Amino acid sequence: QVQLQESSPGLVNPSQTLSLTCTVSGASIEKSYYYWTWIRQFPVKGLEWLGAISYEGRNYFNPGLKSRASISRDTSRNQFSLRLRSVTPEDTAVYYCVRVADYVVGPADYWGKGTPVAVSP
Repeated sequence: QVQLQESSPGLVNPSQTLSLTCTVSGASIEKSYYYWTWIRQFPVKGLEWLGAISYEGRNYFNPGLKSRASISRDTSRNQFSLRLRSVTPEDTAVYYCVRVADYVVGPADYWGKGTPVAVSP
């Protein structure tokens, strides 16, 4: 059984950097052909795809984030992480880490439970 678990600070001050980590169990993040993905859900606007890191370590990003995002991985810990710089209250959302199969925007087969993040002074 594949499980994904997000960790985050919960509350971030505006203009700071949000750091999220997803710990994966039951599958290696290096296994072909999976894409380890970050998605967020806003209270009203719905879901937004943020970016992904592939089984090969290649990055993919939503261009709407204007280069604020970076995604890295630690294969020794089977974790991948999202950093989002210069956050504003508009970044307040529930953040999910997700496993996607076959191609970067393919079907999602496993989701973390989600972690709420609030950006507020």
